[in-house]
Amino acid sequence: MGFIVKWLVHAVAIVITAYFLPGVHLSGFGAALITAVVLGLINTFIRPVLMLLTLPFNILTLGLLTFVINALLIMLTSALVRGFTVDGFLWALLFSLVLSVVNFILNAIF
Repeated sequence: MGFIVKWLVHAVAIVITAYFLPGVHLSGFGAALITAVVLGLINTFIRPVLMLLTLPFNILTLGLLTFVINALLIMLTSALVRGFTVDGFLWALLFSLVLSVVNFILNAIF
């Protein structure tokens, strides 16, 4: 039951974030649910590998490369999910930052 609640909360966070950012487009709540699943899978399997491979550069940039990796993973999600589009890298970067804040707030509430 906890998994379903977290999934729904993450989908709501995606809807809220897309609503506030004009460069991010979402066709509906169904697309948000699919985006939440795809983004979760990408963050579970691809992100750790990328973080490990880029660790020396991430240390040199004092962790700022993590923001770039997150934006690229958002763009990958946008390419995979029909109904979820991001207009460019900067919108993906901003989406990543705002989504983190919204998720933090929603997880604190639920």
